[in-house]
Amino acid sequence: PSILDSFALLSGQLNTLNKVLKHEKTPLLRNQVIIPLVLSPDRDEEIMRQTEGRVPVFSHEVVPDHLRTKPDPEVEEQEKQLITDAARISPDVAQKQIQSLNKMCSNLLEKISKEERESESGGLRQNKQTFNPADTNALVAAVAFGKGLSNRRPPGSGGSVQSGQPGAGAIIAGASGMQQVPMSGAPAQQQPMLAGVQMAQAGQPGKC
Repeated sequence: PSILDSFALLSGQLNTLNKVLKHEKTPLLRNQVIIPLVLSPDRDEEIMRQTEGRVPVFSHEVVPDHLRTKPDPEVEEQEKQLITDAARISPDVAQKQIQSLNKMCSNLLEKISKEERESESGGLRQNKQTFNPADTNALVAAVAFGKGLSNRRPPGSGGSVQSGQPGAGAIIAGASGMQQVPMSGAPAQQQPMLAGVQMAQAGQPGKC
């Protein structure tokens, strides 16, 4: 019973407080001035959490900046001067100045966009390839391995080209014919060799 009585008392006080806060004559709390009652140079974890790590301490150094409702006196004086100067200008002059400023801004934006387009186009020209990798690979394969070369003999030359040697006709095009010459010490499947190729290998310097 004592707990229920205390709960009923707290509930009644909360209801009264809500009625007072919701009353139309009660000023909004957001419009009230916050007065610091306790200042401490020590680190406050609760303030760190509420300010997302921006304010580690609530001391006399940071309170004037964080609880200020008016700008600095110098800034306030400059703002008053600007308001006074703006009041002296007639609407026509102000409109002309606005149009002039808009024109300057648009010209500046056009120049910046033009520079960006030129820089992008220059970068694309520099990065553009001047060769075709597929053609280069095909040319290297044709020169090194005879890939893709024709097996036909020139007219007037005798002999035939074996189909198992791709590109051999282009390598030994000046030979009068082809012979199968057995090589000593080589396996049976590697014995058929072209006489012209074997002679070219024997004539190379530096070969043992």
